[in-house]
Amino acid sequence: MAFEYAIALTGGIATGKSTVASLLGLNGLRIIDADTIAHRLLDENCVWVYERFGEEFVKNGKVDRPVLGKVIFADAQAKQELEAFLHPKIRAEIEKESEKQDRLKYPYLIDIPLFFETSSYPIKNSVVVYTPKALQLERFMKRNGFSEEESLRRIESQMDIEEKKARATWVIDNSSNLKHLQKECEQFVETIKTLYPAPKV
Repeated sequence: MAFEYAIALTGGIATGKSTVASLLGLNGLRIIDADTIAHRLLDENCVWVYERFGEEFVKNGKVDRPVLGKVIFADAQAKQELEAFLHPKIRAEIEKESEKQDRLKYPYLIDIPLFFETSSYPIKNSVVVYTPKALQLERFMKRNGFSEEESLRRIESQMDIEEKKARATWVIDNSSNLKHLQKECEQFVETIKTLYPAPKV
């Protein structure tokens, strides 16, 4: 059975989830990254993208994700079509990885950006990387160079970060600097170690 020891790692756009995943990995937690799996599957299925969206979305046998992203976020039907094609494939890959991790009988993280939005994973516990919305917007604009309007559209295509925070089992606060974030991550790892003593080898 998959997902027995899984903890969903989630957050919002530009809340710092990738940084948190790296820090938790450095602190010894194992992580399955849904985005990495999605990117690989997208490239493996670039012929489908080419046929459905057009040749300008594929360069050198790889999907041009920033260009495709602009279309997906502006066109609800295109977004729905891409997700309907990709999500079952991502899900199957994650399930396979999860079964491997469960054999170790110790918690691991699955980095799932849209964990609450899709409700498609039977994972009981979750940790949300939290940043207040104003800071989320500021960081996203700075990182991606998008206009405020485009940035807001992308942020608002997801569930509100306050709602995610309320639903989370644990929260990692990323509203300050990197040092504060490192401390938050270390505390979370300690919490997991306390709840789940390491299995006797």
